[in-house]
Amino acid sequence: MEKADTDIGATRHVARAVDWRARIRSRLANTQPQHAENDWILPGLSAHESRSYRAYFPATFIPAAVLIPIIEREEEITVLLTQRASQLKNHAGQISFPGGRIDPGDESARAGALREAWEEIGLAEEYVSVAGYLPDHIIVSGFRITPVVGFVRPGFRLLLAAHEVQDVFEVPVSYLFEPANHRVRMRNFGEREVEMCDIPYGKWNIWGATAGMLMTLYRLCIAADPESPLPADLAAAVPGSTAMAGDVRDPAADSAADASGPAK
Repeated sequence: MEKADTDIGATRHVARAVDWRARIRSRLANTQPQHAENDWILPGLSAHESRSYRAYFPATFIPAAVLIPIIEREEEITVLLTQRASQLKNHAGQISFPGGRIDPGDESARAGALREAWEEIGLAEEYVSVAGYLPDHIIVSGFRITPVVGFVRPGFRLLLAAHEVQDVFEVPVSYLFEPANHRVRMRNFGEREVEMCDIPYGKWNIWGATAGMLMTLYRLCIAADPESPLPADLAAAVPGSTAMAGDVRDPAADSAADASGPAK
């Protein structure tokens, strides 16, 4: 299935006033993959918050990597997301980033993420400029995922691997980082519950590990910086608070940090 890149538009509110392109680049500058155990996080939580759940982590992990592709549209930047194929054994139909386990032939997490993006959606490496890395994210199915953040210049054409990817779509970063669009949910993790955010967008619902990684990037970008202050309304929005969105209990949901993770 071949797709040409197209311009995307969406409603934007408070987050619209921020130069997210510059902020992401500055916050990720000179970052390296963080594989140390103390840096591991559950998707959407801080390293400190994640430590209290360590007893529920799997004993061993499979190294994996995903590419968070940020498309440099002329009007504003967007994030490219995939919908996993409906026939997959794990996480069928869920929203994800291109990625998977790091193969023995991959020199690094960066190489693994770029290879997977090429294999899954046909995104050529020549269009991607890696900006940096988020801390490794742990999911309960046993993957330790390194999120690789890359800016993608327009002009690419995608060729979807139909056995892995059903569809692709883009969401403006200003929409993803708008607190009014975050829906707080309680999800199960081991014998405990953890507060996480869903991000509904049209017919899509971005949740689980995918939403958690986006929230990690969001928190990194809104962290206090006296040289680059945020609009007051955005700076005052505390992720995970009921002021941000309604608190919806979802006891029937799958494990919090397992959704949309690599399963290849």
